[in-house]
Amino acid sequence: MKRSQRLALVLSIAVIVGAAVPLVAGAAAAKVHRTKFPLFVSASLPNINCLRQNSHVLPAVQATVTRGKLNDTLVLKLKHFKKNLNFDLFTVQNSPQTATGTPTPGFTNFGLAWYQSDMHVGRDGTGTVKIKTILLDQIFGFDAATGLSPTNTFHVGFWFDSVAEAAGCGFVGAPTQFNGDHTAGPLAFVTRPNATSGLGPLCTDPSTTPGACNP
Repeated sequence: MKRSQRLALVLSIAVIVGAAVPLVAGAAAAKVHRTKFPLFVSASLPNINCLRQNSHVLPAVQATVTRGKLNDTLVLKLKHFKKNLNFDLFTVQNSPQTATGTPTPGFTNFGLAWYQSDMHVGRDGTGTVKIKTILLDQIFGFDAATGLSPTNTFHVGFWFDSVAEAAGCGFVGAPTQFNGDHTAGPLAFVTRPNATSGLGPLCTDPSTTPGACNP
């Protein structure tokens, strides 16, 4: 090969490699840096009025999740709630609601659940909690001893901290496991899945494989 031909080949390879670098960088930068989503009242509560601070506005819950280098930060804000309520925050595998809010067909349980934080509503009807952990696109758990393969928990929900606190909402059932001593009340608010991917909002990059998320 002549020197001029070798030089042309080297230059061609350099152009190809140089063109590929921005594509790789662009792909890495394509991950969502911050996402916001609401949580919705549990359909198991007879009436959301039991949680209202007053008759003028409905209780509302908003989550903001920011991606970090080592972990992510979730800030959950509650407003217009009845004062002095206590809740327990979890990330869970399954939601009992569809994307439109109807009951999830065949729903039996929340699947894998991670206890993330306690929550408290102050005298002004608001509450804020912040957690830092792996959240966006990668949150999962597994148990090799029981054969549980890596399982994502892309939904966010919170439960009444006790049966007594849920009594004002007409709850008369048995305690649930969703607090530290496993005497929690029922689900209060939870996220819904994305209408297209079917995954919870902690997955911001759904895979082309149904039900999977790109880590």
